[in-house]
Amino acid sequence: CPCSHQQSEEMALLKNVGKTFGTYMCADYLSNYIQHPTQKMDYGIFNKLIGREVDQEWWGTRTEHIVGVAACLAVTDHASQAVFAARVGAPLAFATHPAAFVAHTFFFIFTGVTAYVGIDSALSPLHKDADRTKEFAAGTYSSAIGSCTAWFEPYVSPALASIAGPAVGNSWFGSALLPATLAYATVKGVGWYDWGNSGLNPLEEKINGLVTGHRDPKKEL
Repeated sequence: CPCSHQQSEEMALLKNVGKTFGTYMCADYLSNYIQHPTQKMDYGIFNKLIGREVDQEWWGTRTEHIVGVAACLAVTDHASQAVFAARVGAPLAFATHPAAFVAHTFFFIFTGVTAYVGIDSALSPLHKDADRTKEFAAGTYSSAIGSCTAWFEPYVSPALASIAGPAVGNSWFGSALLPATLAYATVKGVGWYDWGNSGLNPLEEKINGLVTGHRDPKKEL
């Protein structure tokens, strides 16, 4: 039955998007240990579970970034794969279409991160209404800079396979989690200069002993 076949394909796609979403959330979280190995991070509402102060429960926190960026990237990743697969007339794979895959990598990362920037710029109460367009423009520029540095992502799995063997290189860790973690680190690190004590939000500066207070959105707005 054509209807049941279509439903099966849709369910498979949703399952793959969900798996990608989970992978990207893990990658974003792990990348914080590369970028900020000795710093304490602000996970918003989850700070309560690890004994840290809560400033904002969601907006402007690492949790907003982890969930929001992963959701946007999961959608743009699979959408971009479909576009490039139609372009080359075959399933997109780095081994068979390396140039197209590298182009896909930049395209889906840039569009996904920029989509997140747009949503945050439009909805976050931490931005003044007069500054929302400026926030979006600045974030888009950072997204473009950072995305250009992630060209190496497709090469991670083959490189790992040559060192540790195909079983490791082709595993979920080697082919998905590790490449994504490194890409997150370079996109955030270079695009937003998010390294060490740089790129921290006001609460993170406070809990890391860099300042004595943190933002008060009521005063800011």
